[in-house]
Amino acid sequence: MENAKIVEVIRALALEAGDKIMEIYARDDFGVRAKSDDSPVTEADEAADALISAGLKAAFPEIALVTEEQSDSHSVVAERFFIVDPLDGTKEFVHRRGDFTVNIALIENGTPVLGVVFAPAKKRLFYTDQTGQTIEEKQDGSRIPLRVSTPDNEALIVVASKSHRDAATDEYINKYKVADSAAAGSSLKFCLVAAGEADLYPRLGRTMEWDTAAGHAVLIGAGGKVVRFEDHTPLEYGKPIYENPFFIALSPGVQLKEA
Repeated sequence: MENAKIVEVIRALALEAGDKIMEIYARDDFGVRAKSDDSPVTEADEAADALISAGLKAAFPEIALVTEEQSDSHSVVAERFFIVDPLDGTKEFVHRRGDFTVNIALIENGTPVLGVVFAPAKKRLFYTDQTGQTIEEKQDGSRIPLRVSTPDNEALIVVASKSHRDAATDEYINKYKVADSAAAGSSLKFCLVAAGEADLYPRLGRTMEWDTAAGHAVLIGAGGKVVRFEDHTPLEYGKPIYENPFFIALSPGVQLKEA
């Protein structure tokens, strides 16, 4: 029963946050400032964070909360916690490219077990149901269970970061036989793999756990996985300062190449 309530709440909060983000997105201008790491933060990040944090604390006061926009939460240590990126893809938001998402996940013993990713500008909503199965909820209300691709290793579809792709990423991708590639922003890349629209997403760059947790949950629920780039062991959560190593998200049918 608790899982059903968690899914209901995080889905609703993601949709509400998405509406708030789109209200700000529609304005002619909005406040943007640089954080201590020089990454941008906007009014939309902060408004969505306030909404989601208040909702989670009200509904589940007993579950710890880690969120990107509240630095005091980054010292939380817990085996079970929510982790939130209220607006992943802030650069996409600022440049009005549409590839930004709302992300909420529940971590248990290092694994993302439930999650929601909402791309409000794209009107795509992905989330795990109470059993952990991933669905995409369409605008007409229909709910489509998702399953990763059965990849053709002679003709893979690869998705990579729109804002952070570099020569090292291209060098790694070139180890595969690629039929098509796409660029996408934010956690949408995980969702494209979950939906069978891509087979492989390598990330050879810095990310934090709030960037990946919800997309990781969505991918697990569709039969996919996320592994560390160096040794192909599972990517886990609750690491020091919530920083990720390089990783690869994939359909399990992909024959991984060595780093």
